[in-house]
Amino acid sequence: MPANGSRGLSRRSMVRAALAIGGSSALAACMDAERAPDDATTDAPTYPRGVDDPSTLPDGQHRWDDYLVRGAHGTTTQSQHQLLLGLRYEGDVPPTAADRDHVESALRTLERAFQWGSGSDTSGSVNNGLLFMLGYAPRYLDRVGIDVDGLQPPESVLEALDEDPSLAADFDALLLLDSDYASILLAAEEAMFGERAELNGVAVDARLSESFSVVERRTGISGEGRPAMELENESVPAEAPLSMGFRAGFDNSLPDEDRVTFTSGPFAGGTTLCVSRIRTDLEAWYDQPHDQRRREMYCPAHDAEDVGETGDRLGAHSGVTESNVENLAELADEHGIVGHAQKVASARDDEFRPRILRRSEGVATDVVGGSGFNFSSVQTDIAEFVAVRKAMQVDEYDVDVPDDRHGIVDYLGTLSRSTYLVPPRERRALPSER
Repeated sequence: MPANGSRGLSRRSMVRAALAIGGSSALAACMDAERAPDDATTDAPTYPRGVDDPSTLPDGQHRWDDYLVRGAHGTTTQSQHQLLLGLRYEGDVPPTAADRDHVESALRTLERAFQWGSGSDTSGSVNNGLLFMLGYAPRYLDRVGIDVDGLQPPESVLEALDEDPSLAADFDALLLLDSDYASILLAAEEAMFGERAELNGVAVDARLSESFSVVERRTGISGEGRPAMELENESVPAEAPLSMGFRAGFDNSLPDEDRVTFTSGPFAGGTTLCVSRIRTDLEAWYDQPHDQRRREMYCPAHDAEDVGETGDRLGAHSGVTESNVENLAELADEHGIVGHAQKVASARDDEFRPRILRRSEGVATDVVGGSGFNFSSVQTDIAEFVAVRKAMQVDEYDVDVPDDRHGIVDYLGTLSRSTYLVPPRERRALPSER
């Protein structure tokens, strides 16, 4: 798929629009657009098949790192397309064994049809498979008699962050799907909630629609050059992977998956998921000089030559150190700026390890008017997410710095938050009290 030129722009825009719209017609258009430009055949694209034996897949639904493409600096790379489906549970309470078997069969259909992410070889340049996780919200868990240590309802999260509790999403569950190909996501959705009879050559014998209905769809994109192509904002750098113009996801800002995985209890091997829909004020952000934006995004002590235009020169490491955090007040007095990465690093644990693992994120492509962002993180306790998000707040620091030079928080607004238990694979199908 070409990266530049009008043809490339129209093809990519068609893919983005198709994913945002959804449905069988959108899937057909997306498959056509994602076919190689010199492919004159009428056959739909095919992708590597998955596995029949689920025991060959990782125990945790959230364990993606070994199946994500690695970038030039060796760090994991977010897939270009994401689809989040907010679900309502419509089955029996408590679920029957037959209900659970049906949901498990549906999920295994996805795993047979598409390989888990990029497969075992992450040296390639594309995630031509599917990664997904099914999480259950506190409102579902309360109905089936499950209490999970470390899982707080979204209303509590919003209150802890001095945000409006009415912004809590009213989902019972969430299915998060991730791939470099939008047609894979659309095909999976049509197989689980539509009438598609086969999926990448695999017969569809069970659907999630037997137990769930979709109450909200969210779509997003990320990747070098994608935000500039998709957003109606000429200020976004052409090569930027995210809408605010800078790289994220450095090796020192992401914990190991073991750090965010339950090690004991009935859901050992699982985790919690926090999903946020954020409004971004890109006009105000890009009204500032590039040098100021760079310092606000990372740290005022970072040298321009070491960072580059979009953070491309930082390599695998964000450059934020314990010294940057310990001397935050002194650096703020010297530069009149507090950096976002610097602030978030202040919420790390006693060994200076990050608390939350960003899982799937991207520029929202279904927002009408303005711009938005989907942010998803996994952690063993939702309180860890709250601590990291609180570290972004202006009033957490005793420094004399204007709000609009205090990281990126002044350019963000919360539209929705939700929280979920992501069970290990063996308990992912309609968990209930045992």
